[in-house]
Amino acid sequence: MSRRSKTLLIGVLALLVASVVAASVQVPLVALGPGPTFNTLGEVAGKQVVSVTGRPVYPTTGHLNMTTVSVTDGLNAVNAMRFWLKPDAEVVPRAAVYPAGASDAQVTQANNEMFADSENDARFAALGYLHEPLKVVVSQLTPNAPAGNLLKVGDQLITVNGQRVTTAMQVSQLLRSTRPGDQVPVTYQRGSSPPQNGVVTVGVRPGDQAGARPDGPQGFLGIFPKTESTSPGQINVALDDVGGPSAGLMFSLGIVDKITPDDLTGGRFIAGTGTIDETGAVGGISGIPLKMIGARSEGATVFLVPGANCSEAKSSAPAGLQLVKVDTLTDAVNALQGMKAGKPVPGC
Repeated sequence: MSRRSKTLLIGVLALLVASVVAASVQVPLVALGPGPTFNTLGEVAGKQVVSVTGRPVYPTTGHLNMTTVSVTDGLNAVNAMRFWLKPDAEVVPRAAVYPAGASDAQVTQANNEMFADSENDARFAALGYLHEPLKVVVSQLTPNAPAGNLLKVGDQLITVNGQRVTTAMQVSQLLRSTRPGDQVPVTYQRGSSPPQNGVVTVGVRPGDQAGARPDGPQGFLGIFPKTESTSPGQINVALDDVGGPSAGLMFSLGIVDKITPDDLTGGRFIAGTGTIDETGAVGGISGIPLKMIGARSEGATVFLVPGANCSEAKSSAPAGLQLVKVDTLTDAVNALQGMKAGKPVPGC
């Protein structure tokens, strides 16, 4: 065999080996794509996404769809290249989705917990928007809690540091201006007893570093506050096998639409995304180009975009999808009512 033939043979063999390796060795990448969307006004697997008992429920039309991103794991180099060439997919480092050191089960659990928190925040954001009464109760005390000599599990917090509280988030916000050692007045109610006043000398949150903030760590009560509704009836949000916090806005809108007479969609197919907190503030999310593709492919004509994502959304919106900018739940409701009335609404 000539030297040229040997060189060619070696080259072919090397290419074959490289191809086998590329097709069999897993790479530290995952592919992201448009995931399914779910109508928060409808049913999934025979269950209402938003169910209401013990209070009036009003007819709804159209769609208020939450959106998701699919994740394909276990890629080899060949598959990663195929996804990279697809216009409706993104290939990203696996660590962006599955943090180093965390097992798949741990990531799934964390996503499920965030989703559950999102459901709760969505419920209270909706009730707060409707000015329905909410209260804050002590759900748990930390070991050696500074407030342990005053408060017990089940106590309702009425005021903290002189301000009335109706959401758990407010408790943390009102402590931001305090420092360990400060005397913080608290008004609380235990059972059916009259409200009582007390003072807590706030401590240091375990794990806080003295230099973590320029002005020092904030004061710590040592309680886990929990928001509860005092309205009649019950509102549940349930959707299996979906994780993360980005459905909050659409859950809140679904609740508002179901428990108020006004039909928010006017028959339109509206989709969207965004986190929400108990105050109704809408936060940015990741993967919005893929979520818009998924929404448009299922028929959406309007997409609600968190203000923080507007620039990215505008540069990648599919044809035929109107983008509406929202920073709060109130913004979203006003925009939907405005579109139904034929009025201009804020866009990206």
